[in-house]
Amino acid sequence: MTQTCAVTGKSFSPNKLRPLTALPPQIADIIRAAHPELKPESLISTEVLNEARLDYVRQLLQSQLGDLTHLDEEVLQSLHRQELLSEHPDSEEEGESQLTVGQKLSDKLAEFGGSWTFILAFGGFMAIWILLNVVLLANRGYDPYPFILLNLILSCLASLQAPVIMMSQNRQESRDRKRAENDYKINLKAELEIRHLHDKMDYMLHQQATRLMEVQQIQIELLREMAGGRQGPTKS
Repeated sequence: MTQTCAVTGKSFSPNKLRPLTALPPQIADIIRAAHPELKPESLISTEVLNEARLDYVRQLLQSQLGDLTHLDEEVLQSLHRQELLSEHPDSEEEGESQLTVGQKLSDKLAEFGGSWTFILAFGGFMAIWILLNVVLLANRGYDPYPFILLNLILSCLASLQAPVIMMSQNRQESRDRKRAENDYKINLKAELEIRHLHDKMDYMLHQQATRLMEVQQIQIELLREMAGGRQGPTKS
């Protein structure tokens, strides 16, 4: 047996509909503001309920942060779709697959240029170069002391290595920025979820306290009736 949502007019199973009075007050107020014709017993579908929750969280963020950024909107949409942001982080494999040949080459060169392998290899090359020209060729080789050709090679290497390292650093900064954005979205969503849970708990405690007060009132009335019955009619 299906029932109709009072807002959308669509038919849903009873477990996907809730009366307006059973909703948290702040969510019910948003739905009433958009649809003032609704009655307290009107049935609301989970689709409309999720939209109202999204509007409530958006108003809450706007009151605290002002204008929302694209990161805030992504968090809101994730809340609306009820998905986990941590399931879809910006992985290193996805980033590597989108790199150009030049970016991959700059990363490899920067990685090799900042290793002990490069330092030892280039130190050995310079030692062999100096020994070859000074000792073996008796300073009459193709690059005698003060090694002008070697200095030219070192200058060219330094001029090429600097921009390669800067390109690699720029890419590292981009990766760090994406990680920071992902951490911000996850932390913001966790904060909103916790606040939503607090609102739910407050509402449930309020409902429970109201019901306990009603039960206590009924018990007091029953006790009064029982006490009046035991006393019996008064004698004139």
